[in-house]
Amino acid sequence: MMDTTLSVQAQTLFNKIANKEATIGVVGLGYVGLPLAVEKAKAGYKVIGFDVQQKRVDMVNDGINYIGDVVDEELAEIIQDKKLLATTDYSLIKEVDAVAICVPTPLDMYQQPDTSYVESSGKEIARFMEAGMLIVLESTTYPGTTEEILKPILEETGLKTGEDFFLAYSPERVDPGNKDFNTKNTPKVVGGITANCTKVAAELYKNVLEGDVHEVSSPAVAEMEKILENTFRHINIALANEMAVLCNRMGIDVWEVIDAAATKPYGFMPFYPGPGLGGHCIPIDPFYLTWKAREYKYHTKLIELAGEINNAMPEYVVSRSMQILNKSQKSLNGAKVLVLGVAYKKDIEDVRESPALDILSEMSKEGADFTVVDPHVKQFRLNNQIVEPVNLTEEALENADLVLITTDHSSFDYKMIAEKAPVIFDTRNAMKNYRDEIKNYYRL
Repeated sequence: MMDTTLSVQAQTLFNKIANKEATIGVVGLGYVGLPLAVEKAKAGYKVIGFDVQQKRVDMVNDGINYIGDVVDEELAEIIQDKKLLATTDYSLIKEVDAVAICVPTPLDMYQQPDTSYVESSGKEIARFMEAGMLIVLESTTYPGTTEEILKPILEETGLKTGEDFFLAYSPERVDPGNKDFNTKNTPKVVGGITANCTKVAAELYKNVLEGDVHEVSSPAVAEMEKILENTFRHINIALANEMAVLCNRMGIDVWEVIDAAATKPYGFMPFYPGPGLGGHCIPIDPFYLTWKAREYKYHTKLIELAGEINNAMPEYVVSRSMQILNKSQKSLNGAKVLVLGVAYKKDIEDVRESPALDILSEMSKEGADFTVVDPHVKQFRLNNQIVEPVNLTEEALENADLVLITTDHSSFDYKMIAEKAPVIFDTRNAMKNYRDEIKNYYRL
């Protein structure tokens, strides 16, 4: 169908996408990129996935899944049907009609955005891109990245944005372990450099995803809304954490307080305290905005204060652990601490930015003899050493001076924990159904 508002170049690409004749590229086959590549292939497109890690490429091409949000059988099927090819060869960019950039955007040691992965991806694409191509950045970043960093890199080719090629930003929305919402059914926000860019990018997502596609006026709006999403959670979790610290001092159960407040049918949304923030978004994204705000001579006081509160929680957990052990006339130095869960949230294998890592590191400094149990994590790195979690057993529970619950995995045998653990410090309210049965039970 001809759209008179589209340029000829945009209409051509629009039609290829609508008819599923377009070849789609995905740069970065991690937690965001691989699920997106799989969904695009399932939707009927030929997909080429690009990654710098040969191990990842080989696993994808062998149909071996390494991301929790991807169904093993679905990956194997689309590989068998030759709908998805993974490669480290960026020259294959010239074969795609549209490409999504899904690479990391971490913070550096100074808490400033590291856009080097976006820049290098843009440069690789620019080497091989041709007229008529759509490029969509999905990596979470600060407002202005698409227009200030990616656009100039791509236009060094001599091609003009909105006329010769199309550029947009559409923030990833991935919540590992979420049973209700995934890549396919989560609504998508799209903002292009020009109206043509927005319409072409939106058409691609409409043909791949079940969720609504919400078009905004610019990439900067789409970039900012992503920061707002995670800053909202960041600040409200900080409030819950501060309430937890205060309630403990006042001898009030913060979990009971939150449950009571949640009975209000309007004006309140429950957020819960925990041992700290983890994952690829909430601990990091707000600081993109904090950094960018300085360019406009603005100090994001609330965001930075929330960061201080959340970042202090692992140390608070260690301090509380010391106090709890003192009640049994034991010190953390030399104590046998059984830590349940190292993943940053329940029922996933992801340890990125997990507060459990900071807790373990601090306990190690204090001389604790800790053992980690996590059925979802095969191994993790702590202080430049590989740590392998063990199985949860009655003997391990009985021999522990303190059982510290840092991740509330569904597969933990909480009844056994309640019966066998001599002292429990629960930072996730995981033992709420057994609390009356446990003599030495402490909650955050």
